[in-house]
Formats: sequence, C-alpha cells, structure tokens
Amino acid sequence: MSKNAKIAAGGVAVGLVLLIWLPWWVAFLIIVGVPAAAYLALDPSQRRRLRRVTRKELGR
Repeated sequence: MSKNAKIAAGGVAVGLVLLIWLPWWVAFLIIVGVPAAAYLALDPSQRRRLRRVTRKELGR
C-alpha cells in the first residue's frame, strides 16, 4: 500500500469515528477545516510549489 493510500485510509477511518461521536455538521467542519487551515498556514512560495506539483501529477 502506498503512502498516499495509507493517509487516505486513515482519513476515512478518522472521518467515520468523528461521524459516530459528533453531530454530522461538526465532523464535516473538522474534516474540511483542518486541510484548509493547513493550506492557509503555508508560505506563498510553498503554496505555489504545492500547486505546481499537483498540476504536474495530474498531467501524467
């Protein structure tokens, strides 16, 4: 299993646990808010590099 697949599987597992323990809208805010906050915490140069790498991988 690749590293990205492990991260995705862990994210799904955490999301399911949050949906069981919390109201669905709180879990949704956490699932969407954490990656958004992490992206906004990056420097502008890091954001550009992340966008460039993502586009390059999509073009494969």
